Parts: sequence; structure tokens; C-alpha cells
Amino acid sequence: MKRVYRLRRPDQFQRVRRGGRGWEHPLFVLRVAPTRRHTTRCGFVVGKRLGSAVVRNRAKRRVREAVRLVYHHIKPGWDVVFVIRSPATATIAFINIQDAVENVLQQAGLWHNIPESTK
Repeated sequence: MKRVYRLRRPDQFQRVRRGGRGWEHPLFVLRVAPTRRHTTRCGFVVGKRLGSAVVRNRAKRRVREAVRLVYHHIKPGWDVVFVIRSPATATIAFINIQDAVENVLQQAGLWHNIPESTK
């Protein structure tokens, strides 16, 4: 995922945490907050209790890749933070992570289908 589409500074994450809404999934929690931008920015958080640095980084990379693949389906104008909760995220089948990302984005109302001709 390109840097321009990612949240990078702690104050950006804090704004989403304080002023956003949340949806839960067994693998992660989705927090979203509206912005005035015309793009959607995504952030990924993994706590130390999840495991070693190897496990945490692998879980974060897998969720980031699942979001990158469906980024064009996310409505613009939102800051989105995925708080990864389960160490299983590092080991389960990637298709399960993709399904979880799509499911939680639909619950949040941020998913929109794009006609095949405009992809």
C-alpha cells in the first residue's frame, strides 16, 4: 500500500481512536473516522501481547495486503485503523483474512461495488 494511503503519525491514529466508530471481528477491530480528504487512509496496529515481533509483523503485513487488494472498493474520505487482535491472523489462510476485511468494511458501510468497466 502506498504511503500516501497510510496513516503514519501517532496523532492521526489518536484522532481515529477518539472520534471514530468501531466494528469488531474475531481477528481485528475496525475503527473509522470521516475526513475532509478525497482519499481514504489506512493504519494498522498490533499490540505486543500478540506475540513476538516476527508474529506481529507478519500479521500486520497480511492484513495490509488484504486491504491493498480491495482498496478501490473502500469509499473515499475516511481514515481507517485496523487493530489486529488475534495471533491467528499470522497463520490462517489468506482468503479468510480477505473475507474478514470485506465483511467488516461492509458492516461499517464503507464498501461500494465498482462496475467492471471502471476498474
